[in-house]
Amino acid sequence: MLQVGLSLPRSPGAAAAAFPMAEPAAGEDSGTGPELLGSSPVTIVVTSEADTWDIDTSSCLGCGHFVDWDKMPEARQAAQIPRDVLGRPPKELKRLAREGCWAGSHAGRARLYPRLIQRVSCRLVTPDAPVYRDVAARLFGKPSVSSHPLPEFLEGCPVPTYCLNPHGVTALKKILICVGALFPDITHSPLLPALAALLLHYSQDEAQCFESLSRLIASNAPHAAYIDQSFLAHQASCMTFGDMASKHCPAAHRLIAGAADNVLEVYSEWLWWLFPGLPFAYAVRVLDVFLLEGQKVLYRIALALLKHFRLAVAPAGPQGSDIKAELRAFVGNIAQHVSVEKLLERAFGIRLFSRKEIWLLQMANRKALVERGITVVQRR
Repeated sequence: MLQVGLSLPRSPGAAAAAFPMAEPAAGEDSGTGPELLGSSPVTIVVTSEADTWDIDTSSCLGCGHFVDWDKMPEARQAAQIPRDVLGRPPKELKRLAREGCWAGSHAGRARLYPRLIQRVSCRLVTPDAPVYRDVAARLFGKPSVSSHPLPEFLEGCPVPTYCLNPHGVTALKKILICVGALFPDITHSPLLPALAALLLHYSQDEAQCFESLSRLIASNAPHAAYIDQSFLAHQASCMTFGDMASKHCPAAHRLIAGAADNVLEVYSEWLWWLFPGLPFAYAVRVLDVFLLEGQKVLYRIALALLKHFRLAVAPAGPQGSDIKAELRAFVGNIAQHVSVEKLLERAFGIRLFSRKEIWLLQMANRKALVERGITVVQRR
């Protein structure tokens, strides 16, 4: 028996690449007329009941050609990804991500990431892969990409390249330039370049990576933001992290307060501890859960890092006068202190506020910053 379903692939070679497409009958209109912004042609997918799509194939069409494989950490064990993983309930899917269900498979991540991101609720008109191809062709058709500066919103922001090869580094720059062209309202976003770089490791092409990033930028899920897009929002998140550190990591907070003249200045780097501070093997495990749970995950893991930092320096305390530098060094050498599994276990053992409560706290901090004269467009 055959099952006929409709698939709306967001970019060529993505979801539909794994399935045979039905051929149109002679003289039949294929239905690929003029498209609206963000639309894609409808593909008829025909599969038998006996066929089950295996998320963990040994290879993934086109994925990995942006990667310098000599730099990529080797997987500790082969991934055992359930064949019906995308059909699991949300809570179970989160549990699988936290446990590293697909941590051992590059191809598994390459297939999962776009599909997980397609589930993110976002604005109706969101630039997608075809839009990227059109804009990139116009921007980079003749002059070299090196002649294009990075967007102003990246001023003062780290742009990590992780395990990308030279081709991948060039692609990353093109994607960020197109983000700047298509999202002019972004004025400051330290997280965005790291997300773009990580996603590019598992993307079939630049357009797919851009579309994934675009959906995260345009997310409109209530109380579940993914990416801060202004200096004001970023500073509010730093203040919010400070509030959480005081409540959930009191011992570590006292340590920081005793070693720093300005505690908020230390906490202003909380996002840096994760991206680009963490090694790639840790950062991509953070990405696994971030795509499912949003910004709240980042707070959790940064708090867990703070807890482990206190344990690492106790009982002697910080060894130098620069607590920020010590925290950076600790995060960069995190593998010497705690495994990624133990780090995530501690992170998800912290009882945080709800998403709504975190959002309300962020809004209160934004209001306080505005009253102090901090604006959306102000930069570091």
